[in-house]
Amino acid sequence: MKAASESQGPSILVVDDDQALASTLKDFLTREGYAVEVALSGAEALAIQASNPHIALALVDLVMPVMGGLALTDELRRRNPELSVVIMTGYATIETAVDAIKRGAEDYVTKPFDFEGVRKKIGRLMEVVELRERVAQLEKNLERHPCFENIVSLSASMERVLERARMAAATDASVLLLGETGTGKEMLARAIHAASCRARMPFVGVNCGALPRDLVESELFGFRKGAFTGAYADAPGIFLAASGGTVFLDELGEMPKDVQVKLLRVLQEKELRPVGGTRAVPVDVRIVAATNRSLGELRSTLLREDLYFRIATIVVEVPPLRTRPEDILVLSQHFAARLSRRYGREISLGRAATELLLAYGFPGNVRELENLMESVAAVSADNPQTITDKDLKPMLVGGAAPAQPNLGDSFSMEQMERLTIQQALRVSGGNRTKAAGLLGISRDTLYRKLRQYQI
Repeated sequence: MKAASESQGPSILVVDDDQALASTLKDFLTREGYAVEVALSGAEALAIQASNPHIALALVDLVMPVMGGLALTDELRRRNPELSVVIMTGYATIETAVDAIKRGAEDYVTKPFDFEGVRKKIGRLMEVVELRERVAQLEKNLERHPCFENIVSLSASMERVLERARMAAATDASVLLLGETGTGKEMLARAIHAASCRARMPFVGVNCGALPRDLVESELFGFRKGAFTGAYADAPGIFLAASGGTVFLDELGEMPKDVQVKLLRVLQEKELRPVGGTRAVPVDVRIVAATNRSLGELRSTLLREDLYFRIATIVVEVPPLRTRPEDILVLSQHFAARLSRRYGREISLGRAATELLLAYGFPGNVRELENLMESVAAVSADNPQTITDKDLKPMLVGGAAPAQPNLGDSFSMEQMERLTIQQALRVSGGNRTKAAGLLGISRDTLYRKLRQYQI
């Protein structure tokens, strides 16, 4: 068998001075699909940690000669604050458990082992490790790629959205983005622009609902000197300012009907007439529009029908966050990592806080999740800081409504993960290698989860 340090994935370190017990535990975890190393003392454990950067979780015996389990936990986590530690003890008391957790341990297990309980606890902690690694990879992508890789997601539904957006970016057609407030429509619009042939030219966004009604036309199409009181000089307007690039019209449904006529001319004739102007001016822009209204409402009530058909050439619908719980997981980890860098201290989410977020309906979608995390981090100076469910509950709108009502009140992280794996297998046509790539996990991990969930 290869040494765990040669493995590309995360490894588990078992530390126990009882060689027979350590070997039994190693054999069990190896059968579960994990890479495992064994140390028979604290000194040996620290040497293995120093030589193997993939050690992500340590199972540490509480009572050992020379260096006990709690002292070893302190040193292991000093060297790697993200290391998860589980204390093993045959002397389980409430005081022992509390002391171990205060020293940084995630959990504890008792001897003799209940192997089913060990499997569940280790599986839960390693899922967090794998998610953290996936977030780290996404963070690297953010630095390397300026386009769609900036959009953090793991869900199959968002993958389909991104694939459709990539196809739209390869054309010069108008794009209409649908989705609730806070789902990230502007970020998607910027990604489409950045991946298009217009990427080197300006991207200019405007919220149609935020413009005063009597100024919409002049803001969009510009005006000539003397066109109205206060027009002391020519102004190009948003469309000419974005010449050669992309105009992003947010909340398109709020645009007045009389202005829609002029927008239609831009789309059809590639020209506009500034307010107070006598001659048409050629304009070359691509339009990406967005709205939180339904497609039916846009077509029947809010937009002129001719404009609707022109602007809805390619329609991309962004699903609400509550329908993609796997993205709640990865986004919360992503925001925690970003806040850690911003504040210069370690910020993470506790298990109960994660489950609370999974159960919440998120009326404000991704923007609300980001603001929740920022609000909790901004009022704390703890280092490390673990965000708890008690920190989050006061800020949730209307309490924690079920994220997917059809799953019932018993919806859990395990149920969500099982559904996510089944979905990935459907999307990949049953190809397990592709499914593992879609989920951001190794093939071995996928096989283990297939056994675990009997899929």
